[in-house]
Amino acid sequence: MLFDFTHDHDGEQLSGVYGGDPSGATAVVLHGAGTSSTEQLLPLVDEFVAHGSRGIAFDFSGHGKSTGKLSELSLRRRFEQAVAVIDAYAGADGPLVLVGFGMSGQTVTDLVRHYGDRVTALGLCAPAVYTPEAWEVPFGDGEGRFNEIIRQPDGWLQAHPLEALRAYDGRAVLAVPGTDAVIPPAVTESVQDALTARAQYTRFDLPDAQHRLEMWFRDHDNDRRQFVEAVLTGLDDRGWTATRAWVVKQIDPGRSVADSRVLSGGWSSQMRRLTLDDGTDQVQRTFVKPFFRHHAPGLLTREASVLALLAGQEGIPAPEVVSVDATAQHCDHPTLLMSALPGRVRVDEDDLDRRLDLLAAQLVRIHGVVPDERPRTYQAWTSAERVRTPDGSPWKRAVDVIRRDPPPYEGCFLHRDFHPGNVLFSGAGQELRITGVVDWVETSWGPADLDVAHCSTALALLHGPEYGLGFPERYEAQGGRDLADATDHLYWRLLDALHYCPDAAKLAGPWRDLGRDDLTSDVLGERLESYVDGLLQRYG
Repeated sequence: MLFDFTHDHDGEQLSGVYGGDPSGATAVVLHGAGTSSTEQLLPLVDEFVAHGSRGIAFDFSGHGKSTGKLSELSLRRRFEQAVAVIDAYAGADGPLVLVGFGMSGQTVTDLVRHYGDRVTALGLCAPAVYTPEAWEVPFGDGEGRFNEIIRQPDGWLQAHPLEALRAYDGRAVLAVPGTDAVIPPAVTESVQDALTARAQYTRFDLPDAQHRLEMWFRDHDNDRRQFVEAVLTGLDDRGWTATRAWVVKQIDPGRSVADSRVLSGGWSSQMRRLTLDDGTDQVQRTFVKPFFRHHAPGLLTREASVLALLAGQEGIPAPEVVSVDATAQHCDHPTLLMSALPGRVRVDEDDLDRRLDLLAAQLVRIHGVVPDERPRTYQAWTSAERVRTPDGSPWKRAVDVIRRDPPPYEGCFLHRDFHPGNVLFSGAGQELRITGVVDWVETSWGPADLDVAHCSTALALLHGPEYGLGFPERYEAQGGRDLADATDHLYWRLLDALHYCPDAAKLAGPWRDLGRDDLTSDVLGERLESYVDGLLQRYG
């Protein structure tokens, strides 16, 4: 049963409802913009109460039964009103489940920053995020300064909510309608990318729904129940109940996990270092992003078999497999558990020449592996038909170069994703050495040029075009395999480089986590274009 309340705040009377058991988690459900109100949320609040939570919802000022003018509301005032209601009706320290529709996607993430670890689960429903410039500005009549700000192309890319979501490590469910005429797909994908960095994430697709998901959940009992159950999954362990139980069964009897921390630098998967109660460490790879989760059975099974092969290879410091649940039969997501290696990822500028020589020598050793059974043939990650490049030269010339059948090649064992982000270093100066090579999910059979090309592109983006252009000479100086002649080698180099079009910045998130805040979208775009132009001049 829900009870009405009126809460006085900043000269306004905020109207809302609450109900349910106050001893557990409190679900705070926040409506969207425009004509949205609490009335549309009542069935959803009831559903959270029916599942054992306390439920709260209220009308922001200018909405529903609350006083005030919508034109005077702002993102800041929405946040402050939500804090006032939560503090009054959710207690001082209990766990919070925050659910936001549309504009309240921004409000929820503002609340995540405010309440920190109290927030154990999120439900974001067709969420919007906004540039910081808009936070203080009143909404006005729809034609004022607020609308002028939010209509700036890609202004949301610098939105603070994306940073808050990227740092959030609890349960998160993103409800996505099949048709959304309000929220651009790029916003939804950016929210998803941020949530998959650390959170126990699930995408909840509603193919027949439109933007106003408050109305959809009001009218569709089964979807409403499934959404609430998804949000509340594993609440006591911030969503990771099944995975943690599985990990305990895989480690030595009598041992337990004393600590878990997210490792920086991951893009396709979440990486966590698990410290056991005896002080030893293991690493847990979890595929959370929908694309990689879909392909996880093949990726994790392949990685486990490759790591077993490499266990007997001298000079290739790869992890050892502990266990794998490639189909998420036991875990919350597909998961691989492996040994931890010493060292850290280096993307800084110190000891750079020494590091590049070590990378080249390590790649030579990888290409020398002779497996009893060849891995799968490499897969190209773009093509002349699929790539989207900026207008003008050198892009048209570059695309024309790969508009052909692949050149003939003498195959070898490829890491296929070899770059500085997948290599661990220890020491400094002359004591610098490689202590780990990780991320073997893409291991393939193909031309050595392709591994050289992939590492070269990463070096060009990280450190400048000249470092990418010069990496093949370092590889050959370390005794590497013969690379293709100029025309064919250019094909492999551009096949890799064009994979990063039109947005080289998609790599920047993990690199920024490692301290490279200088790698802005503009910097990476300029470096990629200079690198491609340099390849055409050198080999074309």
